[in-house]
Amino acid sequence: MTDRRHLLAAALGSLLMPTARSIAAPALPDPTGPYALPGTFVHPLPDPVTGRRYEVWVDLPPNPPASASASATATTTATVGPRPAVFVTDAPYAFPLVRALRNRVGQQGRNLADFAVIGLAGPPDESAVDMRSRDYTPSDPRTRPGRPADRYGAPRYGEGAAYLKYLADVAVPAISERYRIDPDRRVLLGHSYGALFAAQVLFAQPALFSHYILGSPSFWFDRRLMFEREAAYAKRHTDLAARIFQYVGAYEAVAPGPRFNKDADLVADARRFEALLRSRRYPSLRIETRVLAGEDHLTVAPAGATLGLLRALPGKGPYEA
Repeated sequence: MTDRRHLLAAALGSLLMPTARSIAAPALPDPTGPYALPGTFVHPLPDPVTGRRYEVWVDLPPNPPASASASATATTTATVGPRPAVFVTDAPYAFPLVRALRNRVGQQGRNLADFAVIGLAGPPDESAVDMRSRDYTPSDPRTRPGRPADRYGAPRYGEGAAYLKYLADVAVPAISERYRIDPDRRVLLGHSYGALFAAQVLFAQPALFSHYILGSPSFWFDRRLMFEREAAYAKRHTDLAARIFQYVGAYEAVAPGPRFNKDADLVADARRFEALLRSRRYPSLRIETRVLAGEDHLTVAPAGATLGLLRALPGKGPYEA
């Protein structure tokens, strides 16, 4: 009897077991091309001074339609009122991230204003790491004695002033005119070196943007040179008309542990930066700093950028998840 049960179970098992043919995966077709973000445009926009072949990447909110061509979109914008825009440094990373945040968190203008995303991209044949080290930094630390030998290894540093001139004279005017950007809702968002560059804009041409989102700013750079820039600005000015939101991860402090920083305390630097600006009592300044628990320099950007965007460009509300 037991043998018959075993035979019956084996027979049923063979009937229920899928054959090799039924579970074989179909052959994957050859790719038809690279994936492109729908509704995005790339404008070659070289710097007439340096000759560098920069690009500007543009993603418009749902109106006008994402399927429109670049020329058709430009024509359509003539009938659209001034729109908010977020200019992002480090475009290869930040452009798709901020675009996704606008679409997902924004909920078609309810939680976030329907803003254009403007990616500030380097020349397509140039390393993004080399570009940011050169264009986002205020100085070349290697010209000072006693610099840390292992911290500054990029080919070039200290051309932030030249990139700021390009941004102010070429990129922002061209994009603002073509896409009808509202100067009262023109946001600059940068992370790390990108935030260091945003601070340079803040103290050189603060009116270029209405809002500044500084993510984990690299104020440690070149012996905290940016604090010297802040002091120089304070000596010459009685106001700073800007709205600033800083975010930094709690693990970006110096403390024992694998995720904490070993030398640069970005948490302390961000708090010091806010305290200094508040001490100036600039009547038009608004500044807020958030330290996000559980986040480090690599993980903090999505959550921090979301908070900054909600502050800078709130939607029609009330907020709904």
